[in-house]
Amino acid sequence: MSAHTKQALSGTGAVLGTITAGGLKLDDFKHEIPEYLVAELPGTLKLPDFAISGSVEGLRDSTGGGIDGQGKFQFAKTDIEKTLLDVKKGFQPGDRVLAFRLNGGQDVVVLCKVVNGHA
Repeated sequence: MSAHTKQALSGTGAVLGTITAGGLKLDDFKHEIPEYLVAELPGTLKLPDFAISGSVEGLRDSTGGGIDGQGKFQFAKTDIEKTLLDVKKGFQPGDRVLAFRLNGGQDVVVLCKVVNGHA
C-alpha cells in the first residue's frame, strides 16, 4: 500500500522553483520546463476610503490658465468589478516562485512569487 501511495503522489504537490529566461526550473526537477501555467485571479477589487498626496500639473482653470501645485486626492470606499490580477506580468528571470504540479506532474501551475520574510 505504501508503494501505491508513493506512486500516486509522485509528481504532485507544491514545490519551489525559479523563473528562467526560457521557462521554469523546479528545485526538485533537473530539466527546465518551457511551458507552464500561471494563476490569474479574477474578482472584485475592494478599496477602502483612502487619500494620496501628490503634484498636479497640466490642469486648466475656467479662463484657460494653467494650474500646478501640490494636492491631496481623497477616494471613497468602492468595489471595482471584473478586475484581474495578472500574476505572470510580475515575474522576472531569477524570481523564486511557488508552483504546484498536477496531473501526475504533467502540468505545473505557478501561483506566486516567494520572497525572504526577513528582508
